[in-house]
Amino acid sequence: MRIQHNIMALNSQRQLGINNTNISKSLEKLSSGYRINRAGDDAAGLAISEKMRAQIKGLETATDNANDAISLIQTAEGGLQEVHSMLNRMTELATKSANGTYDDDVDRQAIQDEFDALNDEIDRIADSTNFNGIKLLDGTLNNASTATVTVGTGANTFRVSVGKDAAGKKITIGTDDSKAGNTINASVDSAGELKIVLGTKDNASTYSAKQIEDAVKNAVQKAVDDGTLTNKDLANSLLSFKAEGQTISYVADDTSQAGTAEPTSAALAGAAALKLQIGDTNDGYNQLNLTINDMKAASLGVRAISVDKLDDATGAMKTIKDAINTVSSQRGRLGALQNRLEHTINNLGVTTENITAAESRIRDVDMAKEMMTFTKNSVLQQSAQAMLAQANQQPQSVLQLLQ
Repeated sequence: MRIQHNIMALNSQRQLGINNTNISKSLEKLSSGYRINRAGDDAAGLAISEKMRAQIKGLETATDNANDAISLIQTAEGGLQEVHSMLNRMTELATKSANGTYDDDVDRQAIQDEFDALNDEIDRIADSTNFNGIKLLDGTLNNASTATVTVGTGANTFRVSVGKDAAGKKITIGTDDSKAGNTINASVDSAGELKIVLGTKDNASTYSAKQIEDAVKNAVQKAVDDGTLTNKDLANSLLSFKAEGQTISYVADDTSQAGTAEPTSAALAGAAALKLQIGDTNDGYNQLNLTINDMKAASLGVRAISVDKLDDATGAMKTIKDAINTVSSQRGRLGALQNRLEHTINNLGVTTENITAAESRIRDVDMAKEMMTFTKNSVLQQSAQAMLAQANQQPQSVLQLLQ
């Protein structure tokens, strides 16, 4: 028998230490509710579950983003609903004024006054409707490429816009007294650069923004048909060309305007759409661009309408109905986008639930199973303590041999 080293006591002590460590881990798991509290518990499981946690946070935030987007859309749609109401009232006023029973100077002037007031209110709603300071209906979110172009003299300035894919393209416009007056020569090259030449030869010439707009669209369509312009997205953006501004007039033999004016160029600058983050990654399919057209009276075509004359009122009826259709189309697009976002939210909710369940299976502790482990380790701990006490008593038996 040896007394220098009590191997039985050392073994019991080692086992007691192991049991104490196991009980400590069980208590930690039971008190925290997690199976993995540190990388040492399950390194691979920790790495996977942390990625899942990040994904869950992203999905939850994307859900909040989509809900905010729906609130924004509802705000914009609320403003457009009132614009619709005013356009319907304009239709009523124009129809009244188109009736021959009204007097121009009194009755139709009163109708015109109300018509002008409605135009002002449409502009006020377009300028003031906002969500968290973001203007919604003033054209800020039209996602178009715009430029301001001067023709001849500084007074002849108008604004043009095209689709977003034409951003950075150049538009050049000028006059040429070698070309017949009241003629517009528009062309587009394979790169999408626009060139417009207004004829000013011999006679007085007047060009409206609408005439220039039609000429450009025809030129773009021709370039598409003959294969000059092959980029489909660029072509569609150019086909949405829109001109706004005053009528451009050139008087024959007026040297201040007639003659060949040096062409002026302007680069089309892209306006920003509202980018919505509706997913947990920066992939394109998790981002959505929200666009809302300019809903001001001028953009709707009703700002310049006159109803104080019978003939003007008759022509105004169609213009107002076109404006109603424009607003209806915009509201329809917003409604479709809102429905899409609602489906997005549902999908995000289901995905969040499933990823959370997967993360729970990896990270969370099974309380019943861990209680079984804790009970086992607790019994082993007590047994090890008892055996350590017994092992410590064993060397005392040597005293029997010394008597």
